[in-house]
Amino acid sequence: MKNKKFETEAVRTQVERSQFLEHSSPMYLTSSFQFDDAEDMRASFAEEKERNVYSRYSNPNSSELIEKVCKMERAEDGFAFASGMAAVFSTFAALLESDDHIISAQSIFGSTHTLFTQFFPKWNITTSYFDIDNLQEIDALVTSKTKMIYAESPTNPGVDILDLERLGQIAKKHGLLLVIDNCFASPYLQQPIKFGADLVIHSGTKLMDGQGRVLGGITVGNKELVDRIYRFSRITGPALSPFNAWVLSKSLETLAVRVDRHCQNALQVASFLEAHPKVEWVKYPFLKSHPKHEIAKKQMKAGGCVVAFEVQGGLEAGQRFFNAIKLLSLSANLGDAKSIVTHPASTTHSKLTSQERQAVGITDGMVRISVGLEHAQDIIADINQALG
Repeated sequence: MKNKKFETEAVRTQVERSQFLEHSSPMYLTSSFQFDDAEDMRASFAEEKERNVYSRYSNPNSSELIEKVCKMERAEDGFAFASGMAAVFSTFAALLESDDHIISAQSIFGSTHTLFTQFFPKWNITTSYFDIDNLQEIDALVTSKTKMIYAESPTNPGVDILDLERLGQIAKKHGLLLVIDNCFASPYLQQPIKFGADLVIHSGTKLMDGQGRVLGGITVGNKELVDRIYRFSRITGPALSPFNAWVLSKSLETLAVRVDRHCQNALQVASFLEAHPKVEWVKYPFLKSHPKHEIAKKQMKAGGCVVAFEVQGGLEAGQRFFNAIKLLSLSANLGDAKSIVTHPASTTHSKLTSQERQAVGITDGMVRISVGLEHAQDIIADINQALG
């Protein structure tokens, strides 16, 4: 059966069954694999045949996960990592060389920003930032050493939107790689490759898992680029464990139905907050008040699970809000079945200076809510009582 829908691919893509004919994919909790004889072993290590050799290189469970995400993202190939940041770092490290230059959106995850500012300069890899509301800045930042453009959309934590099609056009014009972190959207809501991305990165820890159980990451996209990432990673060892790959692959079977509910709940929460007198502002891509609402509708199926807002009264009011929360969890994760509230300035983006946070719109009073799968009325009731 060809041209299966997204939900069907998520459920029906499966590794080969064993002699027991399992209905659910089995776990392959093994570090290595046996060979028939000396020639089989030699040929396998020489890559003259495709087979599993060692689970740092490949494993049936990670292969199933990769195949599913590739189908979802319309990618040619991929590699699965032990965490989202392992995917981010390994993707850059495999493709960049000393003296290369990255052009990055200013609004990115705090740990990625730290890679760019504290670690990559040690290897003479430099980064220039562009304003997410002014993509034409990118042209002026391109030099002979520029290798790639990097961005998130929606952004973490401000839930801003970048025009992926425009980014794709700019990257193509200058012959640059376009790498997009698609974590906040998931492959169900958005496929950046359709808009010109060469590679797409996910933290599987978030919506892909959906229940806060395991760490994982994945990079998918152009086959030649992925092969370079694979060869770097099989030597350096950031591979995803077979068990976590099995968990994530099973989780993808319910991704569509979970994300549908996340988005329904998040829109209700965002609409409630927008009308609340103690809230300064709210950002959610599918609110009409979002400055990039029309672009979000063009490239996303729905608005995702994350809502950002500011409590009236600044940092002190924000702290009172967090201390008053009863139902929602205070945690730094997102995409969980449980709703989570986070204070980015003191957690996920605390390593940035106050000036760097202000430059990307992370105010001291900003709150990020990852809206979960509880009943929307209960989520709203807890937020309402915490706002006082």
